[in-house]
Amino acid sequence: MSVAGKTAIVTGASRGIGLAIAERLVADGARVVITARKKEELDAAVVHLGGPEVALAIAGKADDTEHQAETVRRAIERFGSVDLLVNNAGINPSYGPMIELDLGAARKIAEVNCIAALSWLQQAHRSWMREHGGVVVNVASHSAITSEPGVGFYGASKAMLVAITKQLAVELGPDIRVNAVAPAVVKTRFSAALYEGREAQVAEAYPLKRLGEPEDVGSAVAFLLSADASLITGQLLVVDGGVTLSGVSG
Repeated sequence: MSVAGKTAIVTGASRGIGLAIAERLVADGARVVITARKKEELDAAVVHLGGPEVALAIAGKADDTEHQAETVRRAIERFGSVDLLVNNAGINPSYGPMIELDLGAARKIAEVNCIAALSWLQQAHRSWMREHGGVVVNVASHSAITSEPGVGFYGASKAMLVAITKQLAVELGPDIRVNAVAPAVVKTRFSAALYEGREAQVAEAYPLKRLGEPEDVGSAVAFLLSADASLITGQLLVVDGGVTLSGVSG
């Protein structure tokens, strides 16, 4: 596989989509540096991924620039490079009409979902990718391209992330590719409130009649990181079971 022997940083990777991405990359021969807030969950994830020979865990907040710099530095020290970056960490601490959204929560959502993603790439770029090249995938959401009741500002932040993706793809080519994926509802703890107790009902709106699994996103991200996608940059790959086409919020 084209990612074999390369090193990837995957944020928000102690469970769910981030862990599935890391798992797929390790299966394809990469080494992974995973980050999240809770050390215990990260340590368990390293064991799950195959141990310290292929995985390194560094706990911290995704929007903490010191944590970002430490992660990049330790990735290079341990595995010798930072070839791949997956900005998966994201938050949505508020649910309800955007018109009633607390502005402090809005600022935090933008900080973690958008500004932190840019900052992670700045750190990787300065320390490795500027001289050696690399590939970046940002995990957005199908709510970036359609209205989503209750999570409007989350969707707005992911739309901004898509715009950041496109701009960086132009700025950083030809040596660095930058793409994004846009999942709809994926069966994780993060999105459980959107489907728990009514999964069949929610899935009925999807042309493929099922919700996403973390592995569905993991394989899409792995493709974009691979040489098979070497002519693809600045694009948004929608991984939604077709629900966006149905006109129903997913």
